[in-house]
Amino acid sequence: MDALLARLTSTVPVARNVEQLTRPLLDMLGTVTGLESTYLTTIDLKAGEQHVLLARNAGTMTIPEGLTVAWSDTLCKRALDAGRMSTSDVADCWGDSDAARQLGIQTYVSAPVRDDGGALLGTLCAASAQRRKIPPEAESLLRLFSTLVSQFLQRERLVADLRAANEQLTSYALSDALTGLPNRRALFDELQRQLQRATREGSCVLLGCIDLDGFKAVNDQLGHHRGDLFLREMAQRLSLELRGSDMLARMGGDEFVVVGPGVNVGALPKPEGALFERGEPLQAARTLEQRAALASVGRFELDGRSLQYAGASVGVVALDPAGMTVEQALQHADDRMYQIKRARRRDIVVPAVIAQAAD
Repeated sequence: MDALLARLTSTVPVARNVEQLTRPLLDMLGTVTGLESTYLTTIDLKAGEQHVLLARNAGTMTIPEGLTVAWSDTLCKRALDAGRMSTSDVADCWGDSDAARQLGIQTYVSAPVRDDGGALLGTLCAASAQRRKIPPEAESLLRLFSTLVSQFLQRERLVADLRAANEQLTSYALSDALTGLPNRRALFDELQRQLQRATREGSCVLLGCIDLDGFKAVNDQLGHHRGDLFLREMAQRLSLELRGSDMLARMGGDEFVVVGPGVNVGALPKPEGALFERGEPLQAARTLEQRAALASVGRFELDGRSLQYAGASVGVVALDPAGMTVEQALQHADDRMYQIKRARRRDIVVPAVIAQAAD
């Protein structure tokens, strides 16, 4: 026992996770009990399942890691319900367990692993296909081991919860709350990456501004609730029409921006200004511009009201990334969008037509 305690003293301080702690504990548990299989389980009471997380097998009987069984059929549940930790005659004591019968378990000992509030996390167990006498110190040692495992499990779950919370906070910080699209901050980060990548690879960057003409009339005539529904639906329609490599972001209000990689321009002469205004880069910009514009046209059903929308003003440019700042890039795309908006006004584009849905 002194040797075992010495080993335990050297194991616990260096363990960094549940597995690093539990593997040596399972070996020590096998040494003390003389049982060929020792294992740690986790329990999902809501799903009614027990899962073998880690296992050590030193004989003919094998408790496989990853095994999942119905919690109601396990020896662990029977032991907890009976307030009994061990038996050397499973068939006589809990012969109704199909799982124990299939695994061939004759001798069994276990301790619950609970959190600080008493909630059941899992069990620490030892089992054998032979009938063996359980040493008197085995149950005390098992309780000690289960307490140690509980502390590590809770720590890992806390770390996982904190990581998930941080990821969610990061997502909130980079997402538009209304549409779920990337927000202005996320767009600036992505546009900066796209400009740097294009500079390295000798390509251009496609950048477009999308302004929802007549959006104020939608809010005024249908109310802000339906205006919000319109923005969400528009975000979905635009997203479906873009390439997988494009990012669609909401800048705020009724303004959206799309950014994505353009074509390779290594063999093309440098443009006189900051934009490629001919050839394949320009064609790529006009194609994206047209797809986004067409996606914005159509009928929108908004909580009992219908909106026949004539479409947004969309302007897309093919940028030369060399020396380009994010602010300059956005200004070029914005200029192109306003060029389109002025042309649409000259053509007397019909504003949004709003009609009440039929009863």
